[in-house]
Amino acid sequence: MTLPSQIFEKLAALGVRASEVEEKFVRGSGPGGQKINKTSSTVWLRHGPTGIEVRCQRERSQTANRAVAWAELVAKLEARKARAAAVAVDAREEERRRTRQKSRGQKVRMIQAKKHRAGIKACRGRPGAN
Repeated sequence: MTLPSQIFEKLAALGVRASEVEEKFVRGSGPGGQKINKTSSTVWLRHGPTGIEVRCQRERSQTANRAVAWAELVAKLEARKARAAAVAVDAREEERRRTRQKSRGQKVRMIQAKKHRAGIKACRGRPGAN
């Protein structure tokens, strides 16, 4: 029961060791009758550090299910890494936008808005001072 070398290459690129993954072969569930109830063709994988779980019983063969489950696990780990990278980029971009200097036009509009607001407030009188 060997896995394609591409899976191990992708795991290495993600910094994940195969020893971190718990692998079990369990009996399937659902339609299929006696055959599904007697054989342990379902593959269950769990990556310990992240807690990501994959369960596969698409095929009748345990070997085929194992290959599919490992491929799904790699895809989920890659998606998790991509999401983390996107969050980091978004945070950096937000910080850059927040701390950049205002343009000359923005400053002029801000001052005009403040003066306009001050004029409105200046027209207010004290209650009952008529």
